[in-house]
Amino acid sequence: MIFGKIEYLNLLPFHVFMKRFTKNSQQKLVMEHKKNVPAKVNEDFLQRRVDAAFISSIKARNRAHVGLGIIANKKVQSVLVIPNAANKADTESASSNVLARILDIKGEVLIGDKALRYALQNDNYIDLAQEWYDKYKLPFVFALLCYHKDKKTYKKIEREFLKREVKVPNYLLKKAADKTGVAPAEIQAYLKLISYRVDYKAQKALRRFYKEAKSL
Repeated sequence: MIFGKIEYLNLLPFHVFMKRFTKNSQQKLVMEHKKNVPAKVNEDFLQRRVDAAFISSIKARNRAHVGLGIIANKKVQSVLVIPNAANKADTESASSNVLARILDIKGEVLIGDKALRYALQNDNYIDLAQEWYDKYKLPFVFALLCYHKDKKTYKKIEREFLKREVKVPNYLLKKAADKTGVAPAEIQAYLKLISYRVDYKAQKALRRFYKEAKSL
C-alpha cells in the first residue's frame, strides 16, 4: 500500500492511527516516503504514483472514496484569505482556491499550518470555512480519502478510525509543535475544529460545492 501523506496538522490524528493500523514496516516507510502538500499529492494520486490519499475535494469528484474526509463544520483557521493582499492563489491548494472564487472573496489564499500560524497571530483574515457556513449553513469538505484499488482495506481503515477518538500522544504534539511553530495547546484546540466522518450534511455540502464550482 503506497499512501500519499499530507503533513498538515489537520491529519495528525489520522497519521497516529495509521502508525498503529499499519503492521508492516515496509508499508510505513513507503507511506512516509510519499509526503507532500495537497496539490502535489493530488497529482501523485491522479498519476497513480500512490494507491490512496486524502485528495482535495475538487479533484475527488467521481473518484472512488470511503466515508473519511477533512471537514470543517464552521470556522477552521487554516484556510484563509488575507483581504488586504493582492489576489493570489495558494500553490499548495486546490479546493480552497476554488472556494475563494465561489465566495467571491478577493485577496491572498493561505492554507495549512502556515495559515493556522497566521490566524493565531493576526486578526485581518477571512476564514473561508466560516464564510461557506454563513452562506449555505453547511460544513465544508476540503478532502476525501480516495483509493484506486483494495476497497476492503480502506473501508476497514474507515471503520477502525471512526470507531474511537484518536489521542495524539504528548511527545508527538511536542514534535509537531517544534516543526510547525504552533504550541501543543493550540494544536489541540485546532483539532477540535476538524471532523473526519463524511455524514449526510457533508455529502450535501459536497454536492453544493460541485454545483457552485461548475458555474465558475
